[in-house]
Amino acid sequence: MTRLTTVLARACTAALFAVMTVVLGSPAVAATLVEVTSFGNNPGNMRMHVYVPGSHPASPAIVVAMHGCGGSGPGFYQGSEFASLADRYGFIVIYPTATQSAGFGNCFDTWSDAAKRRGGGSDPVSIVSMIDYVERTYQGDPNRVYATGSSSGGMMTQHMLAVYPDLFKAGASFMGVPFNCFAGASDYPPGSSRCTGGSMDRTPQQWGDAVRQTYPGYSGPRPRMQLWHGTSDTLVPYSLLGESIEQWTNVFGLSQTPTGTDTPQANWNRSRYANLSGTVQVEAYSIQGAGHTLPQSGMALYAIEFFGLTTSPTDTTPPTAPAGLTASGTSTTGTSLTWTASTDDTGVTGYDILRATGAMGGTFPQVGTSATTSFTDTGLTANTTYRYQVRARDAAGNVSPVSNTVQITTQGGTTGACSATPTVQSQWGTGYVIQPLTITNTSTSTITSWTVTFTLPAGHTLTGSWNAIITTSGQTVTARSVSHNGTLAPGASTTGFGFQASRPDGNTALPSGYTCA
Repeated sequence: MTRLTTVLARACTAALFAVMTVVLGSPAVAATLVEVTSFGNNPGNMRMHVYVPGSHPASPAIVVAMHGCGGSGPGFYQGSEFASLADRYGFIVIYPTATQSAGFGNCFDTWSDAAKRRGGGSDPVSIVSMIDYVERTYQGDPNRVYATGSSSGGMMTQHMLAVYPDLFKAGASFMGVPFNCFAGASDYPPGSSRCTGGSMDRTPQQWGDAVRQTYPGYSGPRPRMQLWHGTSDTLVPYSLLGESIEQWTNVFGLSQTPTGTDTPQANWNRSRYANLSGTVQVEAYSIQGAGHTLPQSGMALYAIEFFGLTTSPTDTTPPTAPAGLTASGTSTTGTSLTWTASTDDTGVTGYDILRATGAMGGTFPQVGTSATTSFTDTGLTANTTYRYQVRARDAAGNVSPVSNTVQITTQGGTTGACSATPTVQSQWGTGYVIQPLTITNTSTSTITSWTVTFTLPAGHTLTGSWNAIITTSGQTVTARSVSHNGTLAPGASTTGFGFQASRPDGNTALPSGYTCA
């Protein structure tokens, strides 16, 4: 990432951070934004505004929505879509206004020692007081409290979920940084910051330990985390998205390799990190070509969906597993999948397509998504075996068990004349090993696959093979090339294929009738 110069940073930082409060149009107003002047303990000297929609459940969810540096709660209310979504889905929005300064004003304190300690003071304690006020005054649901924010507010989102994991159920951080990224107030301004200077690099364990150490002994559930960042962001470098992913996947004990990836909208690359039960604990969006300009239109809805606020607040039931998965129309490079639709109490939103290479073993990484009950997979390797599974998703993020497994073998590619020459590596009274069975391209053009057939003597049984796909019919054995040994230039050979067989004691016969095509 390009490091901003100190001069440019100090001249432009406030304007760039503040732009986040005017990107979007005003929300549709069904109620009014109200300032609360006495909400409780306020060591951060913050202002509080609250938006209560005209229609909401008896115990509504609470979303804390936080602005960027130089902004304000009312500005973020006007410049984001959370209030209009509150009108639609019936949750309350708290809009804090930060007043702290670390090189420039109105930033949420994510740098001080007090802010990094649970109950230590500063802005986190003020925000907790705001939540307590809404729970007391509007009967807000203490089991459905969420945080979100942009830039400095995105940083505070990750900060609050680290310091108060028992208070929040989930968060959505736009252009934020991992918890404990800033060493102090002097490390905060871009241009002089090690955190946002483009060189910050810690191990997942170090990042995860920072979260765990702020609340020692906590063993309860951790809030789920959604992360957003533009690939062209140079103010808060895009590389920090990777550091945040490392922090929160480590906190959840997850691999840094996503369990699924997709593109829900053009230029939105989404990676998901799910636990063994299929629940997505960490979700990251890379917005291609975007600078320090998030959230953009439509992104707040994805955050609210991640929180589960667009469905029943008690929806924890996954869809049923897709059934009847079948494959058809398999060619050298593709196959078409169909299955029977899953059912769900709130509706299935899509399906994840999982694929493993080979007839057994290995993992099933996600290779695509579908909004219907069919999917065409392309770009496959000729003469190769693949296995597929499908799982369903609902709007609350619940994931179904996987479907049945279907196996296909793509058709062979270009073939030509070839020969198969067996070499007996070893033999004993009740068996033998043929290694190598040398395959040689005897044609004048390159071949991309080969098929060898031979006959086992009566009473002989194939007990093992390697570097080929094997099928048997009676005593006839067919061996097909695999992806790494099927392509042979004219005159070239492959010696990796071999097999082992058993035979009746005293029978010294060997396979015969080798052909290659």
